[in-house]
Amino acid sequence: MKALASAALAALVLGIAVPAHAADAAHGQELYESRCGGCHSLDANRVGPAHRGVFGRKAGTAPGFSYSPAVKNSGVVWEEKTLDAWLANPQALIPGQRMNFRVATAEDRADIIAYLRQQSGR
Repeated sequence: MKALASAALAALVLGIAVPAHAADAAHGQELYESRCGGCHSLDANRVGPAHRGVFGRKAGTAPGFSYSPAVKNSGVVWEEKTLDAWLANPQALIPGQRMNFRVATAEDRADIIAYLRQQSGR
């Protein structure tokens, strides 16, 4: 463990590129279905809005869903950075929103985002 920490510190100090997690859309689908599927669907509004086509969409604009005023007025456009921030901590990104769920690990968020991107045709 100490060697791993030393190697990471050396990479940071020397500016050596450490490969980032390659997002896995297939794993993202599994995560989406198990963690998000209770409230969301790709094609139907449920407790949360439908997600197909979410990339590039302005928050609060999925047809037929009743959003909180906070989300409708946020001005957020869903892209990798905003989806990552949302999944990490929705309240921090859009105070007053109604989603009370977080995805703790960056790798899981990246995989879910890769799946959503794939389902949005982007």
